Amino acid sequence: MATTYDLILTGGTVVNHDGEGFRDVGVKAGRIAAIGDLGQASAGETIDCKGLHILPGVVDSQVHFREPGLEHKEDLETGSRAAVLGGVTAVFEMPNTNPLTTSEAALADKVRRATGRMHCDFAFWVGGTRDNAGDVAELERLPAAAGIKVFMGSSTGDLLVEDDEGVASILRNTRRRAAFHSEDEFRLRERLGERIEGDPSSHPVWRDEIAALRCTERLVRIARQTRARIHVLHISTAEEIVFLEQHKDVATCEATPHHLTLAADDYARLGTLIQMNPPVRAARHRDGVWHGISQGIVDVLGSDHAPHTLAEKAKPYPASPSGMTGVQTLVPIMLDHVNAGRLTLQRFVDLASHGPQRIFGMARKGRIAAGYDADFTVVDLKRRQTITNAQAGSKAGWTPYNGKQVTGWPVGTIVRGRRVMWEGEIVTPGQGRAVEFSEALPA
Repeated sequence: MATTYDLILTGGTVVNHDGEGFRDVGVKAGRIAAIGDLGQASAGETIDCKGLHILPGVVDSQVHFREPGLEHKEDLETGSRAAVLGGVTAVFEMPNTNPLTTSEAALADKVRRATGRMHCDFAFWVGGTRDNAGDVAELERLPAAAGIKVFMGSSTGDLLVEDDEGVASILRNTRRRAAFHSEDEFRLRERLGERIEGDPSSHPVWRDEIAALRCTERLVRIARQTRARIHVLHISTAEEIVFLEQHKDVATCEATPHHLTLAADDYARLGTLIQMNPPVRAARHRDGVWHGISQGIVDVLGSDHAPHTLAEKAKPYPASPSGMTGVQTLVPIMLDHVNAGRLTLQRFVDLASHGPQRIFGMARKGRIAAGYDADFTVVDLKRRQTITNAQAGSKAGWTPYNGKQVTGWPVGTIVRGRRVMWEGEIVTPGQGRAVEFSEALPA
């Protein structure tokens, strides 16, 4: 008697723990039930993936979806719409909303807003502060908590813990891996005069590589003193890559597509659209982050999707806010790098799926394996397409990559066995659920 599945993906090239190969994937009750030749099986739905690659669902572990408090820029529905249009099946959203996500009540409010409304699955970082340092062990184990996030350098929002003792007070109480925005606030304050009115290319002069490296060195020292695990977000300097190579026992790190794709020369063309914290820097730093990719020092990719309206970005520097859209373009930009030979498809999967599962301890996500959630990013590696503002699912409605032609494109987004996006169209209403983590599973 033939086995029956809810869904079979057939004829595609599956990229998983076995490498790359032609395999069918059978799904039952939202989870992967079989991998192999399922030609004799039947299913309620069959998706022909001939000519396509089936990747584990891409996880973007750093996004800012601005809800609550800043919904004129983005909200959980529009941000997650952009995510699934770009092939992303789960996101970890940041705490610098209004109110800040620093309490059990604020986290529960975000979970309530997201459940059944977001198009992808989700988790939320909880902001670490001096006031809640004693509570972080409980906060990081709450449902849907990705962990604790600390800003050591000022960025968008009001979260800032710049001093060593403040950071140590948080890390003494963490048991999971805590994430950090690592720029030295003291140096940033000293160098405010380096900003040039109307010249966004002075942004990386103000927020220079020394501010980044000095803070990361301090952070690793504090992590060792407190015997804590840390994750350094959006690495932007060659020097940090060299330093972190020596400290992989306590520190993981993230790279962003913009730090791998853009460089200081692009300020002349794009201006404040590429103003980010930490900044897009000189090409030697971009090359240094690529070295971190090739040597396995970088653990994950994150988009740092941080939308602002075009009117806000049009303000003259430095009145212009830092941040750009990115969750929808993470997959096509990185697939373009794959096709250019800068990394392999396997390495992309390691950074975008296996890496988040490994370092954050996601339960049943990040792999194409029996028993795991049926999350898939289906891509056409050969498709040439131009990225445009008109494609944007984000409420912000723009991308710094407008007009850029890429090779490699997300064709489908499948979340827990449901086809959510196919060929650029949202085909299923939002049914997002909270990601579960092995270090914080419900009783």
